[in-house]
Amino acid sequence: MNPISNPALIPPGGLSTPTTPAAPVGGTGATRPAEGTGTNRPVRETGATRPNSGAPGGPPSQAPGGQSFAEALKQAGGPEPLQFSRHALARVQRRGIELDATTLGRLSKGVGRAAGKGSRDSLILVDNTAFVVSVSNRTVITAVGSEHMKDNVFTNIDSAVIA
Repeated sequence: MNPISNPALIPPGGLSTPTTPAAPVGGTGATRPAEGTGTNRPVRETGATRPNSGAPGGPPSQAPGGQSFAEALKQAGGPEPLQFSRHALARVQRRGIELDATTLGRLSKGVGRAAGKGSRDSLILVDNTAFVVSVSNRTVITAVGSEHMKDNVFTNIDSAVIA
């Protein structure tokens, strides 16, 4: 019986000498049956374990200091505040769009969610107002109220977020 079970591993001239299992490297020299076969193969025990890298079902990844990545990011400084372009400020004033703390907070969270997905320019919908935002520099480009949205087409965006 041929000890090499995969025919692709047999050289073109065939096997000229019988093969023997390699001596175990380190470990105890224990053997166990290989999966799906009845033959024993050497088992190498290294004692090393692989750290959990945030795989599904495992604990989240942690920074060397023992804190989670999210905690380290918060300590490094949270997201920058939103900025409004001159055009966006003019639209907000002319169209009478109210920007209270709640609306701005939801808009900022929407921009953060878009950034988390890798968006560059996003349409953020907050209640009845649409904001086109440059996600990379956290700048509101324009704002459109519900009365001006009819028959409007938003172009040059790569995502939409309902905040």
